[in-house]
Amino acid sequence: MYLYYALRMNILVLCTGNSARSILLEAILNNLSNGRLKAYSAGSNPTGIVNKYSISLLKKKGIENSSFSKSWLTFSNNSEIRMDIVITVCGNARDEECPYWPGNPLRTHWGVYDPADVSGTDLEKEKAFRDVYNILNNRAKAFLNLNFENMSLKEIQKNLNKISEIE
Repeated sequence: MYLYYALRMNILVLCTGNSARSILLEAILNNLSNGRLKAYSAGSNPTGIVNKYSISLLKKKGIENSSFSKSWLTFSNNSEIRMDIVITVCGNARDEECPYWPGNPLRTHWGVYDPADVSGTDLEKEKAFRDVYNILNNRAKAFLNLNFENMSLKEIQKNLNKISEIE
């Protein structure tokens, strides 16, 4: 079976708090995709606010971010948006029992450490966010370099899993 997207693919990026990693990957994917996909993010236990270091870093990178911290229930069975891929970026979200996602999307885990857990000076915290951004940016670019519109679900899944190893 091949996926053919008349408009674009939908990707949901999950993390527990939806304040840092998932927000960053959502923004990166939307910024780089040239309309080939639409990324969203959510959390199993959202903090309700986007981390100030995420906001600052995206501004410095010139990336528009209008996302806010929200629950993954926003995108479960009652959502009008059907996800094609669900990407977890933290081990907690990966290991939690997820809600039902309409359409049976592909799933993958692109785990990366939580920069919000780094303590120290502002410079050390900013560096942690930049490091995580760079890893997620490399993974997003690898995915977007694929011709996923013409790949089978099995091929997409294989590539998604391989991309998880990119630093």
